[in-house]
Amino acid sequence: MNLVERVKGIILSPKTEWPVIAGEPGDAGYLFSNYVAILAAIPAVCGFIGSVIVGAPIVGAPIVGALLVAVIHYVLAFVNVYIVALIVNLLAPTFNSQKSFASALKVTVYSYTPSWLAGVFLLIPGLRFLTILGLYGLYLLWLGLPPVMKTPAEKAIWYTIVIVVCAIVVAIVLGAVITAIIGVRMFM
Repeated sequence: MNLVERVKGIILSPKTEWPVIAGEPGDAGYLFSNYVAILAAIPAVCGFIGSVIVGAPIVGAPIVGALLVAVIHYVLAFVNVYIVALIVNLLAPTFNSQKSFASALKVTVYSYTPSWLAGVFLLIPGLRFLTILGLYGLYLLWLGLPPVMKTPAEKAIWYTIVIVVCAIVVAIVLGAVITAIIGVRMFM
């Protein structure tokens, strides 16, 4: 898999890209090291640069604090993807879908693509609102469930809604845990 071609395919022609993805192995090591590791760095690095260099400092945080937040944000991307993939796999039978962690991981990883790409808007404080473009991933998730998880078309919307609600809860819990441990708000 070529990273640029995959990103281009999943963003611009997801209806044809998902069946290709469905036929590929869902090796966790490969997906994390060759896809998540690269794309999840975009919001972490851009958020750090936008906070420290461009000029929207994290309240009361020096460069070291901002770097800590960026590193934690990056690591949490991996944790978040893994937990959401576990949830997708766990919920599969409820929506008459094929239970397979490899497939759940693929649909989760590739659905996060727009969110990671939209992280580039964290570079410029006035453009941070454009990170909302990452919500395109919800559409990608809905499109990806039938070919990858073998979800019946009529159940895909409900499966998507439940996954999104669970992903929001996971993000809130992870943010709260990190805030409680180190006392730094995780929202960039």
